[in-house]
Amino acid sequence: MTIVAKDLVWGVRQKTIVDSVSLTVAKGETLGLIGPNGSGKSSLLRLLAGLKQPQSGQVEILGQDIARVPRRALARQVAFVQQDTTTDTNLSVRDVVRLGRTPHRSALSGWTETDRAVVLAALERVNMNGHIAQGWQTLSGGERQRVHIARALAQTPQVMFLDEPTNHLDIHHQIEILRVIRDLELTSVIALHDLNLAAMFCDRIVVLDGGTVRACGTPEAVLTQQLLRDVFKVEADVECSLTGSPHIRFRAQ
Repeated sequence: MTIVAKDLVWGVRQKTIVDSVSLTVAKGETLGLIGPNGSGKSSLLRLLAGLKQPQSGQVEILGQDIARVPRRALARQVAFVQQDTTTDTNLSVRDVVRLGRTPHRSALSGWTETDRAVVLAALERVNMNGHIAQGWQTLSGGERQRVHIARALAQTPQVMFLDEPTNHLDIHHQIEILRVIRDLELTSVIALHDLNLAAMFCDRIVVLDGGTVRACGTPEAVLTQQLLRDVFKVEADVECSLTGSPHIRFRAQ
């Protein structure tokens, strides 16, 4: 397994937010994290990526306990894409993606041909190579998110964590971004809000509720009428789409 999490516990001020969570992610798999607001998705994602330290439990990535891996070395293996990042500085697209090379360069080293090639390849992978000189502030929301992913790819990671990468995007850009992620040759863990998008693009889904795992499995095994009723407090019909993934039709109550 590429990722193995064992009995993770984390919280703040006497409140447990992630409670005894264990999970595994296979090489090349796309795992979706879903759950109601406040269920612990973002906190769990940051624990898995090593951005938060668990109060108890352990995360292994590529067979190593990440608590024992130096931060710089971990950043060469793991990339994290936030929901959104704002800046008042109007960097170019090239400069934003170059930030992904930081873990691979010393403070005094110059730019190498390898660095340039990796940045260009990352931009091409997300279809943003035609915007390389464009200013960050002039980009649309969907374009910015693709640049975020390109910056993560410039780290040349083996594992990518994404926290609601489709947040605030229209449906066209949501599908576009998730298609890009799915087609990457990486192990990915994605926190998602939209259940139908999770069903379309994730190999397996983990359902969180109150910081605990309520279900884990393929979309068709997890996204049942009973689970939607129990966890999300909604009535819905679950049908099989043309692609074979479940499609949820919510009922007006």
